[in-house]
Amino acid sequence: MKISELFKTDKPTLSFEYFPARTEKNAETLEKTLDVLTSLNPSFVSVTFGAGGSTREGSYELVKKLKQEKKLEVVAYLAAYGFRLDEVAAVLDAYQNLGIENILALRGDLGKDGAKEIPVDTIHYAYELVTFAKKNYNFCIGVAGYPEGHLEAPSLEKDIEYLRYKVDQGADFVIANFFHDNIYFYHLMERCQKSGITVPVIPGLMPVYSVKMMEMLAANCGAIIPEQLKKGIASLPEGDADALVEFGIQYAAAQCQELLREGACGLHFYTMDRSESTAGIVKILREKGLL
Repeated sequence: MKISELFKTDKPTLSFEYFPARTEKNAETLEKTLDVLTSLNPSFVSVTFGAGGSTREGSYELVKKLKQEKKLEVVAYLAAYGFRLDEVAAVLDAYQNLGIENILALRGDLGKDGAKEIPVDTIHYAYELVTFAKKNYNFCIGVAGYPEGHLEAPSLEKDIEYLRYKVDQGADFVIANFFHDNIYFYHLMERCQKSGITVPVIPGLMPVYSVKMMEMLAANCGAIIPEQLKKGIASLPEGDADALVEFGIQYAAAQCQELLREGACGLHFYTMDRSESTAGIVKILREKGLL
């Protein structure tokens, strides 16, 4: 099923992001996570794709597993910076042959050293991937949105222009980067409305898994850590990892409740291949009849 069909009902979507395991230990953790979160009957799941195709084979295998073994609707990420069009076609052909109907078209990270010189006949921007996929395939195409603005965007105004251009090239939905204060998502939706973007925009949620991970991910993605979140963490017993995870569940659940009550079309959880926090949040939301 195409993801765009899910938004034709009044029921909010529930989705989880996974990334391919890089070690045997990670694979064991991921397998347990899949068992737990698949039982929650998500509307769809997504699988990441490393910059420059660094997890290309692992991504394909995980997409295949989720589609064929777990019987889930899958959004396959494709981060195509530096790919030739024949390489893009090879990836899309492989996903199409698996029965995948949905992709997330991304430029991908440029790496620690920033943009590298790449041939002119390769993908430089996400909109090029959207254009190519829309012209040559029948995928439902998602793109990324940035509530606090992409780190490389000169302004929020320019950032929304870029998003609008991706939609104009054929994007069918948007998955938003995570945020720790809902006001940034509401501001994104206001900018979308003013610029004429009418496709569904799904808010992304990143529960607090650890302080170190929260700070690292926030820095990498340009997400602000609000004072309310900092104060809540500071009030917890020092070094109590269980208390931190439970606090993270309650904090994100409160975010989700407000988002759904304000009319969000769904919730997309960046699971980091872990299950406890996401399962805990979904349990709270379902007990309140919100999912």
